[in-house]
Amino acid sequence: MCSSFFLKTVLLLVVLTQTNVSGSGSNLPRDHVALLKIKSGMKDDPHGVFKSWNDSLPFCMWRGVTCGRRHQRVTSLNLKGENLSGSLSPFLGNLSFLRSIILDDNRIYGSIPHEISRLARLQELSLDKNLLTGEIPVNISSCLKLRIISLHENKLTGKIPTIFSSLHMIRTLVLQKNNFIGGIPPSIGNLTYLENLYLGGNLLGGSVPDSFNRLNKLRQLGLAENGLVGVFPLFSYNLSRLEFVNIPQNNLHGNLPQNLCLSQPHINTLVIGDNRFTGLLPPSMSNCSELKDFDAFDNYFTGGLKIDFGKLQKLQFLGLGRNNYEKNPADCKNLFDSLSNCSNLEDLELYESQLTGVLPNSLGNFSSKLNYMGLFGNYISGSIPSSIGNLFGMNAIDLALNSFTGIIPESIGKLRSMEKLSLGLNAFSGVIPQSIGNMSFLNVLYLSANKLEGTIPSTIIGCEKLLYVNLSSNNLRGSVPKEIFQLSSLSIGLDLSQNNLSGVLPQEIGNSKNLENLDLSGNRLSGELPSGFSNCISLQTLDLSRNFFHGLMPEALRSLRGLEYVSLSRNNFSGPIPTFLQEMDLKHLDLSYNNFEGEVLVKGVFANTSMISIIGNHRLCGGIPELHLPKCTTKRSTKKLSVGVVVAISLSSTVVGLALVLILLFYFRIKRNTNKSFGTTLTKSFEKISYRSLFKATEGFSLENLIGTGSFASVYKGVLNENGFTVAIKVLNLNIRGGFRSFVSECDALRNIRHRNLVKVITSCSSIDFQGNDFKALVYDFMPNGSLESWLHSTHQTLDFAQRINIIKDVACAIEYLHCHCANIVVHCDLKPSNILLDTDMVAHVGDFGLTKILSLEVSNANNNSSSVFRGTIGYAPPEYGFGSAVSTNGDIYSFGILLLEMMIGKKPIDPMFKEGLTLHSYATNAMTDGFVLQIMDPVLLSEDVNERSLISLVKIGVKCSSGSPQDRMDIGTVVHELLSITVATRS
Repeated sequence: MCSSFFLKTVLLLVVLTQTNVSGSGSNLPRDHVALLKIKSGMKDDPHGVFKSWNDSLPFCMWRGVTCGRRHQRVTSLNLKGENLSGSLSPFLGNLSFLRSIILDDNRIYGSIPHEISRLARLQELSLDKNLLTGEIPVNISSCLKLRIISLHENKLTGKIPTIFSSLHMIRTLVLQKNNFIGGIPPSIGNLTYLENLYLGGNLLGGSVPDSFNRLNKLRQLGLAENGLVGVFPLFSYNLSRLEFVNIPQNNLHGNLPQNLCLSQPHINTLVIGDNRFTGLLPPSMSNCSELKDFDAFDNYFTGGLKIDFGKLQKLQFLGLGRNNYEKNPADCKNLFDSLSNCSNLEDLELYESQLTGVLPNSLGNFSSKLNYMGLFGNYISGSIPSSIGNLFGMNAIDLALNSFTGIIPESIGKLRSMEKLSLGLNAFSGVIPQSIGNMSFLNVLYLSANKLEGTIPSTIIGCEKLLYVNLSSNNLRGSVPKEIFQLSSLSIGLDLSQNNLSGVLPQEIGNSKNLENLDLSGNRLSGELPSGFSNCISLQTLDLSRNFFHGLMPEALRSLRGLEYVSLSRNNFSGPIPTFLQEMDLKHLDLSYNNFEGEVLVKGVFANTSMISIIGNHRLCGGIPELHLPKCTTKRSTKKLSVGVVVAISLSSTVVGLALVLILLFYFRIKRNTNKSFGTTLTKSFEKISYRSLFKATEGFSLENLIGTGSFASVYKGVLNENGFTVAIKVLNLNIRGGFRSFVSECDALRNIRHRNLVKVITSCSSIDFQGNDFKALVYDFMPNGSLESWLHSTHQTLDFAQRINIIKDVACAIEYLHCHCANIVVHCDLKPSNILLDTDMVAHVGDFGLTKILSLEVSNANNNSSSVFRGTIGYAPPEYGFGSAVSTNGDIYSFGILLLEMMIGKKPIDPMFKEGLTLHSYATNAMTDGFVLQIMDPVLLSEDVNERSLISLVKIGVKCSSGSPQDRMDIGTVVHELLSITVATRS
């Protein structure tokens, strides 16, 4: 009772005090009104901030409001993280006693009111992470006492105003992640009290002003992602207090000074990745005793790694990947030996660093704090030392795409905190260690493309948090263990394809309720599909192709409403096609080469020929007219025949059959003597077609059906009477030198390759025409949307950004398959827009393998001297081919880079503007260097909905891939990874 009375008394005194001051001529009501105006500008208050902003309380007690003790005037407005939505009222400028405005982490939109210039006492203005637009008010220079200006992560535009030169008291200036342009104003060099400067994530361009050498109190500097150019002069300045330097993702170049860290002894963070720095990493870095984070990722550093990192006892992060260091096994050993002395090292990233040699036993002496080690894409050989089991704090290891051999050590199971284990694309042999089941926190297990054998260990059930497992392309045998399907966590995918697994699928597959992607293709699995499939309700992709499954397609699949891609091809499934398939939202269904029979459905996925494949099922009928299947006939009842009639029919059939065999033998004997031998360049599954059929399909190879011509062939559109398919028929011109060789090359290339993004060959013709001349042709799937070239340079049809990036990814995936996932390395040699065809859904398919070169996996690109003939098309062929260099995968990467630049910029590499040394590559490179990439972009791509950084990133990939030096080009695996990252960023 007393406390309640006391509180009321205090409130009454506060009210009386405010009333008395007001009566004495004070402006207190002005603050009250201003706050109410600020409240009215906010349209959404999800946390109820403004419930207290009413007349029942003095405004100095309102939430987020702080007043001075003497004058009861508002000195601070702090509504950080309240998720408020609305605009800032101009009445904010009436709070003339304000010292700090902190409105971070809201959804405030509109511009910064100019009236803020009235706040002569303002010391801190913090509006981070809002939706503010427009320019920074120039008259903010009137706030002479400002010490902190933080406008991080808004949508502010225009140039950074030069008025900051008059705000000498500023200690912190944070303008990063906006849309500022026009370079860094040199006037910032006048802010001699400046300690923290962050301008990253804008579109500033230009160079770093020389006036920065006057910022002798600067401790933190962030200039990332700005398109900055020139030699970065920071380290020649007398900035001895520097602690933090973050300048990645620019176009800065030049060497790092040899006395690095001598003039900046306090530096603890140095991030210079994704620039164009060259030369050696200076050994003087060993003197950076305070260094915690060093990231030199994705530059052009050369020479050896001569730094003694063992002296950097505070080092926590080290990223040196994607540079051009020398391949020196001694450097690799010294590097790891020195790093073993870094007792605080947590993150080691050495992707694509040209590392050779073996991992030393000192690996086991690394810091117990080490949680990530990335050595992807190097040349490290030998085995993994068993001492790796000492790294108990490890969360993730990525050793993929190296040359490791030997067994995966059993000691790896000691890493019980492991979340990601990636050892794919090596040559590991032996069995998968049983101890892998000890990794109870493991999320990702990637062991693809090795030489592992034996069975999949049942102990995998101990990895109870697994999300993704990829054991594809090994020599694993035995059955698929039921334990793997008892992992309820398994959700992203399970890929056991391309092994020697056998037996039936266990019923426990029904436990995989969260599994989205299942690939068991290319094994020896058999039996019927288990009914447990009905519980796999999250499945989106199911690939059981190239196995020995049989029986009816189970009703269990009916409940899998999330299925989008299904391939059951090349099995022994039989019976009718289930009707429930036409009710599902499938995007692709492949039932080819089975024993299905009866009527083909006409609804759903069956209504679009580009979404289904049913070839190789000879007892199917009906379907939509475009399938050109025979009509279904109803069976009529027949009387039982007598035994005599049956015997007579049987004898007659036998005689007729023998006669047919003799006729065929005679025919082929004559054909062997009249036709040239061609061999078996196409797979046996392709039934060859006659010249007569192709002549009829193209109406005599009429000009009306001619859809394209090339160096060695003409392409016609045709309709095959045998099955009614619309096809593309490539007729080789054997009178031109190289025509026959082109045909053989294409057949050899297509013999054993199958991929979604490669043009599919249906059959071939090797015969004679009606005049007795040799005739050779290949028959392909017809692509209704023509070539990429017809879209890129057309006046009546265009490709938007989403379509272009999808096409780019499709082509990259096709090239990755040819380079990395075929029995031999396949080099296309003629990648260009006219050889990229688009189907009904605008999915890209790489075609024309007439110049293809097949390299043995045992022969490196560098030693391939099998051909000195120039291959490719001027503008797209790499420069080294013109000097007689051997064909290599790097040549395809160059062509891909030029293709990518053409798609982004909209100009052909042989455009008339490219002359006197200017090329499409140098044109894009110069634009990147000068920070004007968007100005050279195809105007079609410059819309409000397109992420401009994604555009710039794509041009950057194109420039790197089309580098004149083969060793500087990106590998296709990295390209695919980068494209996927850009796609994710674009969609987010």
